Amino acid sequence: MKIDLAELHDQYGKYIYHLCLKLTRNKEEAEDLMQDVWLKVVRYSGKMDSVDRMKAWLTTICMNTFRDRYRKDVRRSKHVMNQPDTLDVPILDLVPSDNMTPVEVVEQSDIQKIVQSKIGELDAIYRKTIEYFYVHQYSLIEIADMMKVSIGTVKSRLFRAKKYLKELMMDDSAAREYVMA
Repeated sequence: MKIDLAELHDQYGKYIYHLCLKLTRNKEEAEDLMQDVWLKVVRYSGKMDSVDRMKAWLTTICMNTFRDRYRKDVRRSKHVMNQPDTLDVPILDLVPSDNMTPVEVVEQSDIQKIVQSKIGELDAIYRKTIEYFYVHQYSLIEIADMMKVSIGTVKSRLFRAKKYLKELMMDDSAAREYVMA
């Protein structure tokens, strides 16, 4: 059974748009998000035959796309603020610098080494899932496709991987100092 994308858009287009609008609270961003959602729908249209609940599948794509965009926006954002007249200190002095101090660079390097080491101690399935999601920043759908499992399985593996990683970090006294600091 081949699904007609035009019919799919006619049936669920308004629903997805309203969901995008609810998530972004901005008409232009909602339209951009909706466009990204439909691009993913088109990209994965060959796999739609196995989808039982189309509305739930589209909702998941929309939510994951929104989360992905939000994460990327947070990482890239540079905030510009106007200084209130009543503030004596220049506002730029209150904004942390993008340049790290030498101590911060060393600490970050140490933390990265510890986390990478602990990720390496995880079972292969959990290590791969964490790497796909956090390092390579694949969406849940993309990970599910690569690993040939359901999205729910990917979510549970991520949950368990983070839990096991935290346990490994807490069992290591050096790692625990960084986590608790």
